[in-house]
Amino acid sequence: MLTAYVPGPQGLARLEGDNGAASQDVVWFDLLEPTEAETRLVEERLGIELPTREEMREIEASNRFYEEGGALYMTATIVTKLDTDLPESAQVTFVLTGSRLVTNRYVDPLPFRRFIAYAERHPAVCSSGALLFAGLLESIINRIADVIERAAYDLDGISQDVFARRRRAERDFRRVLERVGQSGELISKIHECLVSLGRLLAFVQQSPNHHLTQEVRSRLRTVTRDIAALSDHSTFLGNKVTFLLEATLGMINIDQNDILKIFSFVTVFLLPPSVIAAFYGMNFQHLPWLREPWGPWAALAAMIASSFVPYLIFKRRRWL
Repeated sequence: MLTAYVPGPQGLARLEGDNGAASQDVVWFDLLEPTEAETRLVEERLGIELPTREEMREIEASNRFYEEGGALYMTATIVTKLDTDLPESAQVTFVLTGSRLVTNRYVDPLPFRRFIAYAERHPAVCSSGALLFAGLLESIINRIADVIERAAYDLDGISQDVFARRRRAERDFRRVLERVGQSGELISKIHECLVSLGRLLAFVQQSPNHHLTQEVRSRLRTVTRDIAALSDHSTFLGNKVTFLLEATLGMINIDQNDILKIFSFVTVFLLPPSVIAAFYGMNFQHLPWLREPWGPWAALAAMIASSFVPYLIFKRRRWL
């Protein structure tokens, strides 16, 4: 779908379809899962060549950030579906050509929808493509900051579950491992997104593009500082995920050792009675108490008494 946006008295106004794209006042061409015809229309309208979906996935810096014909081409990795258990990474291409912005994307992340809704009510942010570009980046960073705060809160909850003084039966370490894995996957994708945006900003700030006014460059520098701070925090959270994963596995090993210790004690506890029972079960004629009427009861008493010997030894050595 191709949507063209023009600045209006109330804010950003959208023009859909081919007729809207032909307007001379368009400051933003937004391509969302475009058809070949829509892509070709924008390319012919602006004299540019947009990267294909396969080219957008390439990770080489030379394929993601370059200048051609006076236009800046920048492809960043954006995290989507952050409110689900399965966040995804997708590529979005930004093209600054003259005073216009072109975005080519195959996902519809929440920061785009929020910024469009905001720009439709604030005309000051939509007078040029560079301002729209800066606003989109700010919206993306604000969204990532919110998700990082939520991830930090979730990790605190996981930490309390791992180290809580509760009975073994009340702790579900399988669920804890699932939560740790989900948090680790989320933080990993966020860190990838921040690194990608950091590379994008480093490229655009080095560009001599005269359409990037001092106001835009100042806002981009602020976004760069925010990215650096969020990257440090995401690294800290990644280390915390590793710590919680190791701690959870350690707790599982402790529980397994406790179970093995119980089985070992039961085995040792039953060993002396088993020896006595086997001894009297050999049916030899000349065994003590064999022909006495109280013999079975004496053997049973000996079995019970012998079982307390390993218990006292374990208790004395504090193995229980």
